Amino acid sequence: MNHPFKKAVTFSYDDGIEQDRKLVEIFNHFGMKATFNLNTGIQSPDSNFLIEDVRIFRMPQEGLKELYQGHEIAVHGLTHSGLTGLSRTELEKEFLTDAKNIEKYYGRYPVGMAYAYGDCPVEAVSYLSEIGIRYGRTTEVTHGFAFPENPMLLKATCHHNDKALFSLAEQFLSEEGSYENPLLFYIWGHSYEFDVDDNWNRIEKLCEMLAGKEDIFYGTNADCLNLI
Repeated sequence: MNHPFKKAVTFSYDDGIEQDRKLVEIFNHFGMKATFNLNTGIQSPDSNFLIEDVRIFRMPQEGLKELYQGHEIAVHGLTHSGLTGLSRTELEKEFLTDAKNIEKYYGRYPVGMAYAYGDCPVEAVSYLSEIGIRYGRTTEVTHGFAFPENPMLLKATCHHNDKALFSLAEQFLSEEGSYENPLLFYIWGHSYEFDVDDNWNRIEKLCEMLAGKEDIFYGTNADCLNLI
């Protein structure tokens, strides 16, 4: 199968939290495209949590369509539930409802998702395929640039806090892909981590390294996987 590009970069960020505002601004400035995985049943500042003295708030639903314009919205579960042990009825409530909410709020039925907690049992993955989900991002990483053999169990290249992030970026930039075997640099995380770890400069440096290359396609997860 030939792809429309030889090399591609994509990002995946979870939970629809306030720090996404700054992250989207950075991505837009550098011409990056990302997928944001949302929990529509708890998309409210009332849903918040504390990590290392940083209070993290989910954003209100109002205005998010405009904020995320140009990026992809994907499923992360209605209430950020793990999948293990859920009945079919519970899976439907958690994931089909989330997908339909996304279609309602953002104008397109989602084709992708990220598994909360990286929890992806076989039965649940099968159910997700039935409701039109075509890829699912796990929390596992490869430190490589190969396209996933099974998009429903998609592994990223690395998390943005990975010690190898910049060496992987340099490797990606130096290698040549092909239309038959393109390279995919896939980075994931949570934008609140940049506040918790006080390292926004990390994502800014990465985007600056990757930006403006004629041989690189910058797309959402679905764009890069040729699913839309």
